[in-house]
Amino acid sequence: MEIVLEDMGRRFNREWIFRHLDYRFSAGQSYAVLGPNGSGKSTLLQVIASSLTPSTGHIRYALDGSAIAIDQVYRLIAIAAPYMELIEEFTLAELVAFHFSFKKYLPGYDLQAIIELTGLQAARDKALRHFSSGMRQRVKLALACCSDVPVLLLDEPTSNLDRAGIDWYLELVRATQENRLLIVCSNQEHEYRFCTETLRITDYKQA
Repeated sequence: MEIVLEDMGRRFNREWIFRHLDYRFSAGQSYAVLGPNGSGKSTLLQVIASSLTPSTGHIRYALDGSAIAIDQVYRLIAIAAPYMELIEEFTLAELVAFHFSFKKYLPGYDLQAIIELTGLQAARDKALRHFSSGMRQRVKLALACCSDVPVLLLDEPTSNLDRAGIDWYLELVRATQENRLLIVCSNQEHEYRFCTETLRITDYKQA
């Protein structure tokens, strides 16, 4: 999978969040999008995920050399982010089954394996509304990382995780990132230290 940004910008009202951004994200590489809180990292990630449209410029997607229509991009992307909501009425098992009715499991994983991966076996039949913020974050990350898609987008991935949870996240990414395009939005080095490329959003804050 390849994602190409061409002179891209996004603004809200009259304020440019970023502008004149040219960049190429390539399959099999890992990228860290860096910047302080409020700098536009999450906005950029939402544009890349096609949930927001650019205000200027273009974004192109290609898989194995073939262009992907913008309305089909969601099939090829998995995302975990603090602003994503989980269906609180579902139990953990119901949520995993629901998610994977739309995405394929990464080879080697199934419903039971993912529940075990989260370490939340005792909460398998508990409604998500009773989960702590850390438990919810583990679920979001497991669903995204274990989806068989070529693009994985992670926004502030260790939000609400303790030290053990951070170690769990790093092992999860290590085990599932192979041959994928991975983009991590962060301002904490431990979240992206495995990334091989960096993009600083503040370099594109021109008025």
